[in-house]
Order: sequence, then structure tokens, then C-alpha cells
Amino acid sequence: MALLNKVFKKEEFDIEEFLNSLDVEEETMYEDVDAFVKPMVLSEEADVDKVIKEVRSGNIILLNVEALTKRNVLKVKEYVNKLKSFVGEIDGDIARISHDRIIITPSKVKIIKKKIKE
Repeated sequence: MALLNKVFKKEEFDIEEFLNSLDVEEETMYEDVDAFVKPMVLSEEADVDKVIKEVRSGNIILLNVEALTKRNVLKVKEYVNKLKSFVGEIDGDIARISHDRIIITPSKVKIIKKKIKE
């Protein structure tokens, strides 16, 4: 029986550990890139200006609004409206990707917001 267990044993795989390890890789300076995908946190009004600066530089922002949402939903709405206005001016795009995450893209980068049926 031990032999059969060994032969048919499923290898355990921890998906959380695997996904977390993707972030562990050491970041190095990249020389030949056009843009970055940058995670940022929206917690105060100054962060809106930081996001705008990054998007103007051509970067895609993954914006975490979780902490601010817990403190002040009205501020989240105000700051996101400022970002929407800015994105409209530069012909970028903005969309919610989860309950607490927003993606913001620079000009000429559009987000497909409809789910594609397979």
C-alpha cells in the first residue's frame, strides 16, 4: 500500500506561497523600457498628484484605495473624480479592477471593460 501511495501521491502546491514569491524577486534598474506598471496607494490628496505625475510619465498605475475607503469614502470619491478628470484630459483610461484596486493608464493605452466571453 505504501508503494501505491508513493506512486499516486499528489504533490502539494501552495498557491499563496507561489503568488507571493512573484513579488520577492529583486528589482533592478531597467534600462530599455518604455513604461512601468507601478503599484501605488491612495491615502491622501498628495497621492493624487503623485499618480498624475507617474501617468504623465507614461506609467500604468495599480492604485490601492483600501485604507482610504475604510476611513473616508467621500475622499475616495473626490480623489478618484480628480483622477478621472485628468485621465480624460490626456486621453488615458481608468477602471476598477477589484473592490479596492483601480487601474489608471496613460494616453493611447485603453482598458477593455467588458468581460470577454470565451
